[in-house]
Amino acid sequence: MVGTETAVDLDRFGSRRSVVYGNDGIIATSQPLAATAGIEILREGGNAFDAAVATAATLNVVEPTSTGLGGDAFMLYRTADGDVGAMRSCGGAPADATIENVRAILAEEQECAPEDVTYPLTGPHTVTVPGTARGWETTVETFGRRSLAEVLRPAIEYAEQGYPVTEFVAQKWTHAETLFEDQNARETFLLDGRSPRVGEVIRLPDLGDSLRTIASEGADVVYEGSIADAIVDEVREKGGLLSTDDLASFEPEFVDPVSTTYGGAEIYELPPNNQGLVALEALNIAEELGVGELPAQSPRRTHYLVEALKLAFHDGHHYITDPEYEDVPPLASKQYASERAATVGEAAATNVSIGVPESNAEDADTVLLTVADGDGNVVTFINSLFKGFGSGLVAGDTGIALQNRGRSFSLDPEHPNRLEPGKRPFHTLIPALVRFGADDWAAFGVMGGFMQPQGHLQVLSNVLDCQDSLQTALDAPRWRYRESGVLSVEARMTDDLLAKLARRGHDVQVRPPEEFGGGQFARYQSGVLSGATDPRKDGTVGCY
Repeated sequence: MVGTETAVDLDRFGSRRSVVYGNDGIIATSQPLAATAGIEILREGGNAFDAAVATAATLNVVEPTSTGLGGDAFMLYRTADGDVGAMRSCGGAPADATIENVRAILAEEQECAPEDVTYPLTGPHTVTVPGTARGWETTVETFGRRSLAEVLRPAIEYAEQGYPVTEFVAQKWTHAETLFEDQNARETFLLDGRSPRVGEVIRLPDLGDSLRTIASEGADVVYEGSIADAIVDEVREKGGLLSTDDLASFEPEFVDPVSTTYGGAEIYELPPNNQGLVALEALNIAEELGVGELPAQSPRRTHYLVEALKLAFHDGHHYITDPEYEDVPPLASKQYASERAATVGEAAATNVSIGVPESNAEDADTVLLTVADGDGNVVTFINSLFKGFGSGLVAGDTGIALQNRGRSFSLDPEHPNRLEPGKRPFHTLIPALVRFGADDWAAFGVMGGFMQPQGHLQVLSNVLDCQDSLQTALDAPRWRYRESGVLSVEARMTDDLLAKLARRGHDVQVRPPEEFGGGQFARYQSGVLSGATDPRKDGTVGCY
């Protein structure tokens, strides 16, 4: 069976960790306390959906650098009954946010002509309607066994009682020292003007109060109540256009996933406005190029994977946008992949554009969690503020950092992701599912802006082509194609491989491991649960 875990041959075992197994619940995510929170909910009778929200909410507290109530949330799932689906809880631009209006405001702020403005990376004009709170509530009410108040309890406790900051999060937190000019943000996330140190206990009481309010009043308080007022006041006081009507009109939606087959498995991704089609097109091109028949560490295999990804990036980031505003072609078509694969040669293609270069989306970060329970529910859930701590704004005394996802818009009226009122921005976030067999499903994903589809391609190829275990597939050294045309690689790749890639025309540069994303796996395989997590973060797998 494709991807089946087998007994480990210790003589050839190359992973830094082993795959984790459990009977009734498995959770893989980037922070140990969050995984423990989800397992606690499972032990109390919740299912994978309850545990996913409990884990996501706790990540909001213990990894606030990357996620929060002021961001968006997405989910892919396979229920115990066999249903496969997706939830998109992603808000759009303010109703008044036309290109003309934003250019005029920025021109005044920057003291320049409207055509010369620079779209800022942070600040009020990057804030879009946050989808997280209603996404959490919708997930629990639609699929869960526990109330929203019950699944928020662990997050509330950590916010109020405090927790020690882990190594990876502490390093990311230092960004806040220069980002936060807003006084609300500095009071919420800094200690006398500095970020917390490794192992230092931090409390987030304002965020705890907001979580308690949501637990008692429901998510509506974020969209029509006191928290909504605080969000709008914060944005408008700073010169932004977000209104109470923008928040009140928001609702999550359930959408059909997009999928393709590769190596005997079926892979499901989120449709536009997310970049899931990039991963699927790359897999299809790699299949056409015969990647699965090439040796695991061969230069040709890596070269073909990189070239497949470059073509998929070029197409996806040209066409993918909010489908309510513009049609998106079927980029996951096998026939189209055949046409694109025919353009791949033995030398590296010239640089390709990926997205809106000045948006800095390629280095964004997020949190991803994967859950499976003993009943066969399998969930992959992703929650983000886009760049570290988002827009740099915190809504009043709520403790809620607001995302800067709107920076994925372009002020170029000809760009497919041009800013338009109510439009949802291009989203990097792509949780994924894999069906290995009739009763064999895995939730997975790789975090990190434009690293996400690149990680999906490499990790799936490792599992399906190389027959790696889930953990070995995550541990394997990665490459990352960047907007600049550089092919970043991890130092653990062999010198021989790197030299041969360079001879093929790739601009190879060795980079540190934190630039290559963080992946998670949770698998339900005929009643047996297993999980794996990425060593590039503070990740852990919780199970029972």
